[in-house]
Amino acid sequence: MTKTLLLDLDNTLLINDTDTFIPSYLQVLANRLSPFADPKLIAKTLISAVSLMMQNQQPDLTLMDVFDASFYPVLGLTKENVQPAVDCFYAEDFPKLIRLTSPRPEAVSLVTQAREMGYQIGIATAPLFPLTAIQQRLGWAGLPVDRHHFSLIPSYNTFHFAKPNPAYFAEFLAQLGWPDGPVIMVGDEADLDILGARQLGIASFWTPSQPDAAWSSSDPEPPRGGLANVLPWIASASDEILKQNFNSPQAILAIMRSTPAALQTFCRSLDGMNWSARPQENEWSLTEVLCHLRDVETEVFLPRFEKIIEEDNPFIIGIETDPWAEERHYIQQNGSQALVDFINLRKKLLSLLTPLPAEVWQRPARHAIFGPTHLQELASFISEHDRLHIQQINRHLKQESHPPRA
Repeated sequence: MTKTLLLDLDNTLLINDTDTFIPSYLQVLANRLSPFADPKLIAKTLISAVSLMMQNQQPDLTLMDVFDASFYPVLGLTKENVQPAVDCFYAEDFPKLIRLTSPRPEAVSLVTQAREMGYQIGIATAPLFPLTAIQQRLGWAGLPVDRHHFSLIPSYNTFHFAKPNPAYFAEFLAQLGWPDGPVIMVGDEADLDILGARQLGIASFWTPSQPDAAWSSSDPEPPRGGLANVLPWIASASDEILKQNFNSPQAILAIMRSTPAALQTFCRSLDGMNWSARPQENEWSLTEVLCHLRDVETEVFLPRFEKIIEEDNPFIIGIETDPWAEERHYIQQNGSQALVDFINLRKKLLSLLTPLPAEVWQRPARHAIFGPTHLQELASFISEHDRLHIQQINRHLKQESHPPRA
């Protein structure tokens, strides 16, 4: 079973003192944009916009959407007018910031060995920049993307959440197609990298910038060491330690939040694809999957949780939903609209579940099939249902991208 390695970038693969790098980045960008507004105001607005990006919880807003709405209007600008200058900044100014960083030779060794061992590798950096900024920093780390294949590199126009939000890690795994094998997050920052991954329920390995750094969280200290220790630790770790556990309320909500976000990203890149094409005769098309998700959300999940919250130990009927695909002629419906409807319904369900205190997650119910149960267990069925259909769509998209040879 394939193992997936999620690698943080700054101060993990690349030595980069953010206390030095970020002020320099802000100053150089503000200077490049000075013909449009006062550099001090630009820097202040940038900081505010980044803060809002990190706080985003809306699964239908990419981080770029959040940034654009909180940056350009505040300065009285339009993105169209400023974008050429921003492009020049990343092409001409940003590369010069390499002087503030230095490569970590063991990073190249880790990536090379992991790939030779068959690992799937994702760059789990903060997606607060355009893709070019992340790819350039990978190059500074000695890991240029033209020589090293990474399964996923996030950016602000393809991701909706940022670290340490557990929904970031869920979105990352969703865009990878929810791998079944062990997933290990490797990073230097306890709060952003380790605790966020732990909230989702995946294993982690801490590589603090200072080897003698103290673990300050009340959570148990994770395994720690240098990059050279990562693969040996994974090899020695038991299956139980590496096992994914997505059953906590935080993990369930993170997965539920990530599903519409990942679907939006998948579908945005589908120009020219036949949404109604079935990968196999007995498999659903993308449109059918989206219609299924929409109708289950409307007629099963939302009413079910409203009932559990409003009633004491209610009886929950079981509903067979698969026949709806043929009965309701899903394949003839509008898949794009089904996605929009599903996202809106999921936001409604999230608004119902997110504020619930811990004790409400244990509210009992009686299910016609599962017997005595409670809200948390039934919610975990949603996250499992989400993962299964994301895997299904991911397989479909891969077949569309790489059709079998005749």
